[in-house]
Amino acid sequence: MKRRNFIKSTAASGIALSGLTGIMGASASGSKVSNSAKFNLKYAPNLGMFREHAGRDPIDNIKFIADQGFRAIFDNGLMNKPPELQEKIANELARLDMDLGPFVLYADFKVKSMVTQDPEIKEMLKKKMADGLEVQKRTGIKTALVVPGRFDDALEWDYQTANVIDNMRMCCDIVGESGLKLVMEPLNAWTNHPGLFLTKMPQAHMICVAVNHPSCKIVDDIYHQQITEGNIIPNIDMCWDSIGAFHIGDNPGRKEPTTGEINYKNIFKHIYDKGYDGVLCAEHGKSISGKEGELALINAYREVDAFEV
Repeated sequence: MKRRNFIKSTAASGIALSGLTGIMGASASGSKVSNSAKFNLKYAPNLGMFREHAGRDPIDNIKFIADQGFRAIFDNGLMNKPPELQEKIANELARLDMDLGPFVLYADFKVKSMVTQDPEIKEMLKKKMADGLEVQKRTGIKTALVVPGRFDDALEWDYQTANVIDNMRMCCDIVGESGLKLVMEPLNAWTNHPGLFLTKMPQAHMICVAVNHPSCKIVDDIYHQQITEGNIIPNIDMCWDSIGAFHIGDNPGRKEPTTGEINYKNIFKHIYDKGYDGVLCAEHGKSISGKEGELALINAYREVDAFEV
């Protein structure tokens, strides 16, 4: 039987892998059921990942995620939540000793933004950074995600690179004193995001080296980089000093680990052995719908986290 079909079968029958017994009876608000063994790394589900078990309340979701052994969460849309809810989320995470992965600070896939020296773009970026600092003050978050935008067909590539370096340095100067790290995300141009400037890890690393600021980092999205260039572990090693966060998703399909071609167990062991203590955001969908899919997702993370330490 194929592994994916096996996972479907075990989830459907309620058979839990690696200590998941009892989770089917979990109460969303009470969150009494515990799969309490902590994961080796800080895999971070998003706040909507377990709605079938935990409902829609963010705090109930955080409790449920913690009860399954996860040590972090992430919320791309954190910046758009009301300030009082941002604070409430941060307080609950602090109570549970959990970390918070990067939120999206700036990502406009339709605009030629950082590749230009447009004064209006620069003012917009300054305002975004100021807004991000307010989120950081309320939540204590350590990382914020930025995407440099589209490339410009009418401008020599090296000039665009120089402009991105200049704009990233400006942004890092604004947020740097607070300790907030700006993680640039290289995105694949083949399946999801044609036309964007930043697509590869070496390209992002070069920009970080040129910016030469402690707040300039990369989020290594393993799904995107498998599509764009592969060579996942060697690129992690070459870019290690520039990596500030990871995104997870298998390929093809962008679902949980074990559903595609990426050997996440080996990758996670490598990251663990390098001493990484940051967040790895589960930025993917589920291969199975409903409660069964949520259980299969947890099972998948237990499987790929079962490396020797």
